[in-house]
Amino acid sequence: MYKILLIDLDDTVLDFKKAEKNAIGKIIRQFGVEPTEAVLHRYHLINKAHWERLERGEITREQVLVGRFQVLFAELGREADPTACARAYEKNLSQGHWFLPGAEEALERLQKSYRLFLASNGTASVQHGRMKSANLYRFFEGIFISQEIGYNKPSRDYFEACFARIPDFDREKTLMVGDSLTSDMLGGVNAGINTVWVNPDHKAPGAVRPTYEIENLGQLEKLLAEL
Repeated sequence: MYKILLIDLDDTVLDFKKAEKNAIGKIIRQFGVEPTEAVLHRYHLINKAHWERLERGEITREQVLVGRFQVLFAELGREADPTACARAYEKNLSQGHWFLPGAEEALERLQKSYRLFLASNGTASVQHGRMKSANLYRFFEGIFISQEIGYNKPSRDYFEACFARIPDFDREKTLMVGDSLTSDMLGGVNAGINTVWVNPDHKAPGAVRPTYEIENLGQLEKLLAEL
């Protein structure tokens, strides 16, 4: 039934939370702040809130990249150049990778039967750095990063731009697979395609209702075989 899979990168294939902690920890240590779990968690919440505002069209990408550091260091009571912090953070984040358990093996299997396309809202230089480190290009027929596409998930414009780049595209045979309700699942709804929510923590979906739900990417092949 389904042949085209749009797959998110962060916290779907690669462990973004681990990469985020590593990258932000290096930054805040430079300003004499110990990267405790509380500080790292606070940054995670600030960062998440900024990206969600971008998804709603309330702020620009540049305001996300710089604004999150303005808020964090203001709360920490430290003087810091947020633009310089943003550049250093992106450099740290783009280096190295951590696969989520079973994700690499899942992509190995899926590419044999399905057409895979990466669909990410991340910053282009960061995502390409992490994909190169993880040798991910070999799995995907196309790479759709919002900064390069010109639109962000969950906008319909983003998905229509992706669809236009997929030869022999068929909406009925396409699935959006990802961990985010606000970008991946809502984006799929906006674009008129079915969705698979990667939900390891068994969270309640709220207003956005995914078509299907799995705990991790390793379960996707079995789900597709049963449809």
